[in-house]
Amino acid sequence: MSTRSRTLPSLDRTDVTARLRDALLGASFTADGLLDLLGAPAYAALARSETVPALRATRGDTPLETLVRLFLLQQPVPHARVAGVLPLEACLEAGWLVRTGGDEVAATVDVRPYGGPDGEDWFIVSDLGCAVGGAGGIGSRDESVVLGVGGASTTLAGITVRTPVGSALDLGTGSGIQALHAARHATRVTATDVNPRALHIAALTLALSGAPAADLRRGSLFEPVRDDETFDLIVSNPPFVISPGARLTYRDGGMGGDDLCRTLVQRSGERLNAGGFAQFLANWQHVEGEDWQDRLRSWVPRGCDAWIVQREVQDVTQYAELWLRDAGDHRGDTAEYQARYDAWLDEFEARKVQAVGFGWIALRRSDAAEPSITVEEWPHPVEQPLGDTVRAHFDRVDYLRAHDDAALLAGHFRLAAEVVQEQVGLPGAEDPEHVVLRQNRGMRRATKVDTVGAGFAGVCDGTLSAGRILDAIAQLVGEDPVLLRDRTPAQIRLLVEQGFLEPAR
Repeated sequence: MSTRSRTLPSLDRTDVTARLRDALLGASFTADGLLDLLGAPAYAALARSETVPALRATRGDTPLETLVRLFLLQQPVPHARVAGVLPLEACLEAGWLVRTGGDEVAATVDVRPYGGPDGEDWFIVSDLGCAVGGAGGIGSRDESVVLGVGGASTTLAGITVRTPVGSALDLGTGSGIQALHAARHATRVTATDVNPRALHIAALTLALSGAPAADLRRGSLFEPVRDDETFDLIVSNPPFVISPGARLTYRDGGMGGDDLCRTLVQRSGERLNAGGFAQFLANWQHVEGEDWQDRLRSWVPRGCDAWIVQREVQDVTQYAELWLRDAGDHRGDTAEYQARYDAWLDEFEARKVQAVGFGWIALRRSDAAEPSITVEEWPHPVEQPLGDTVRAHFDRVDYLRAHDDAALLAGHFRLAAEVVQEQVGLPGAEDPEHVVLRQNRGMRRATKVDTVGAGFAGVCDGTLSAGRILDAIAQLVGEDPVLLRDRTPAQIRLLVEQGFLEPAR
């Protein structure tokens, strides 16, 4: 890293931060403003860390072009141009900018506009050249580098339950993205990180976004949390990469295999208030001779329901290559790259790891006598944000746990919104081979149902009880209503569990 990229703006000059925010907004340095200026192709390229299209689109001298060059493209900009847009001397004094010689100034950090879920204009601060996280090839070997917004960050933000809560904990806050989201609906936000540089940058992100300050604490996992502290919401996008060693703080957990993710999940249960949620992104090992779903079930802490979704699986060679490229090792010395690759495969071979899974883990503290643990693979497209879908999943768990088959038949249901029916069969056939119910929202599931299931779902509008509907279907198809009532609750239960049917009362 260059000298200026090690310099961070002062946290003490809140007045300058407020003036800087006003200036950025006044120049339309926002997510929408960037899209209007750059156009969709250059905007998308910038998200991939490709800067050439944005450089071509900012060859003018408007205030917005000046700010894009300064904060997003990290280009030195003439002193006079910046003075017409920002409170220049104050920004230099506070450390947001530095003189680079001659009549030019440059930014000390990356500042990236970020649109909040309700249209808020936020700004994510990160180290220079590290605005986009994930596997795009950050190319930095500085272990304390702080990344900006990446696919993992936005995924976690999108799946997090956003009900108003008293307290939230962001473990491994990085540049503060999850803490920023939590500040919208949590009275008190605590954020931790092992990297003091990350805590400083997270504070800058919150301040520049106009959000309340968080309680920032240094330490690993739950170390900074007092023994008597519990929370209504815990979120973490941890350094989940399974690697030989802990070379890069922002991604490598420093524990063997997937132990960091396991420890994080197992220890979160005791830190949750009743009804509280804990939501994480994680990697997990697929070990020879072991069911990966059983492995994850063993992580779930006592007293918690869980919904665990595997979104992707990579074999060990793909996985090693992905993260070697993330660190830019493929652009360095060939022999060193091969040695690191070999060490990664040695680590996997020693642990009998055949593949690595990636996905999300959602826990809800229920203290139920028989906790519900759902572990599934779902690599298909979903509709973000999914926070309401996650909350609804656990609401349905509570409903089904409280209703036996008799109570289910007495219940009233309605078909969930955006569910359509598809009939599959040969052209010209009198009857379809099978019927599929498909969701166009949320998880976008599809499930095969028989004629009774399709007919039942089609008339569920909350008016009649499930038993009454089955009696009417039995009369139509000439089936014994008692036998139909006996065999159908399992299918109803599945349709409720997967969100095709919703309790109406």
